[in-house]
Amino acid sequence: IKGIGPKSGLVLLASVPELGRIDNKAAAALIGVAPFVHKSGTMAAPARIHGGRAAVRHILYMAAIAASRHNPVLRPFYERLIAKGKPAKLALIAVLRRLVVFANAVLKSGQPWKGAAIA
Repeated sequence: IKGIGPKSGLVLLASVPELGRIDNKAAAALIGVAPFVHKSGTMAAPARIHGGRAAVRHILYMAAIAASRHNPVLRPFYERLIAKGKPAKLALIAVLRRLVVFANAVLKSGQPWKGAAIA
């Protein structure tokens, strides 16, 4: 997957051995990039990410930066979010979450990543 290099791939495989055997939402939550909504009564705070495996999240953050610049599928996704007025860090976390979903799908199917667009 363009953006995930050899070192970040090794960290991902070693630190998250569950990848490929869980669904995408669980994979995102396991790494800590799933948005959790906080609601209580009339208060509705924006969704936040938290928890998960911080070491993996930090490594994949750098991979998300590379993917947002060089991945042919994720670059237009990132640019579309920025064009909608989303903050840059929010867009990067969205790219990071997509990277986790792509990695989970590759490991689940056993097929190399073809770069097919996911809407």
